Amino acid sequence: MKLDILDWSLLDDCQRIDALSRPRPLRDEAQLAAVRAILADVRARGDAALRELTARLDGCELAAFEVGADEFAAAEAALDAGVRAAMARAIARVEAFHAAQVPAALRVDTAPGVRCEQLIRPIDRVGLYAPAGSAPLPSTVWMLGVPARLAGCREIVLATPPRADGRADPAILVAARLCGITRVLKLGGAQAIAALAYGTATVPRCDKLFGPGNAWVTAAKLEVAADPDGAAIDMPAGPSEVLVIADDSADPAFVAADLLAQAEHGADSQVLLVSPSAALLDAVVREVAAQVTALPRREIAQAALAHARLIRVADLAEAVEVSERYAPEHLIVNTREPRALLPRLGNAGSIFLGAWSPETVGDYCAGPNHVLPTLGFARSFGGVGVDSFVRRVNVQELDPTGLRAIGPDAAVLARAEALEAHARAVDVRLAALSRDETHPHPTLPLKGRAEGAAEEVNA
Repeated sequence: MKLDILDWSLLDDCQRIDALSRPRPLRDEAQLAAVRAILADVRARGDAALRELTARLDGCELAAFEVGADEFAAAEAALDAGVRAAMARAIARVEAFHAAQVPAALRVDTAPGVRCEQLIRPIDRVGLYAPAGSAPLPSTVWMLGVPARLAGCREIVLATPPRADGRADPAILVAARLCGITRVLKLGGAQAIAALAYGTATVPRCDKLFGPGNAWVTAAKLEVAADPDGAAIDMPAGPSEVLVIADDSADPAFVAADLLAQAEHGADSQVLLVSPSAALLDAVVREVAAQVTALPRREIAQAALAHARLIRVADLAEAVEVSERYAPEHLIVNTREPRALLPRLGNAGSIFLGAWSPETVGDYCAGPNHVLPTLGFARSFGGVGVDSFVRRVNVQELDPTGLRAIGPDAAVLARAEALEAHARAVDVRLAALSRDETHPHPTLPLKGRAEGAAEEVNA
């Protein structure tokens, strides 16, 4: 395995674009057709299709998809007490961070007699997906379950693939219990997404779906999101990625470990190192070669390293420019003064400052969410948070004074857009007010009515 070092100053525009391009697998039309067939089958035949697909694709036959009390208890007994305690501490930190994100309702009078409000309403029923293939991800359970609970979602449904013995991964079940999730379904792949999006006799239809997955899960999520009868999704998903900015103060062993931590996610993961230090780049190449041999998932990591990028830049300012252009999912800044670069950094899902902030802590237990935008979507998307599980509902309430104040503007602007009926909806009300100036329509003061409405909602 040989990692090449690119000199940014020697690359032309096309070569720079190529250097920062993601590994893009060819569109697999056969896989997409198979995903669509699974979605259609589950939608048409419901639980019968789910049982057949689970037997064929997961290698187990299930009498029921929902995890029962006995299986939850067995999972608790099977899981190492130290792992459970670490989970509980991680969940507490994630909750502390996300609790500060809970949005507040607002009320503003934009003119006399014109009251505008923003209500915060949780999404009613959400479907979460926790992968459980070669590397089960119980951390995904609390990264999704905690903000969903804080948002106040009425029902949280978790789907996770069954093992060959027909049981769910014990760590995922314990994580669900610690997050207060009581409904867990043993369903995986595209069939799980189909069931959550469209519903069956035993699987509730969800309003929005969250969570990472393999190419089949990702394709299924994109398909149901494009279907008006399907479900919304958290964000477009892609392979995991990290970009490290480092200077000559960085420990090459630390940098190499950070690159390999991301590379072991999957063969299509991408890792980049950007540095003005030729000595550091050379040292990291040697460290990666030494460290990768000891990894249990070294074959996966080596496959990812085949499209790694090590880039030499003139200085840290140019390193920032490269990072902003790439817009990584994870950005590690391992420099003498990492916080000094922060004001110029914005195109990243999550940023890790300094030598003692490995991306690993963000995956599990620092507090911020690890469900983040990939494929350059960090230019326009943020990661999952409490906001992802709520809706903002706007309210407008006018009394006669308010309509007289802003109604004429609305009518003028409606006619400017050639929408006469819009204008007349205002005109008829203004005319009614003009006919009887001394007897306006009976109304309560806006303050009293707004408080009454709030009391009714809170009740």
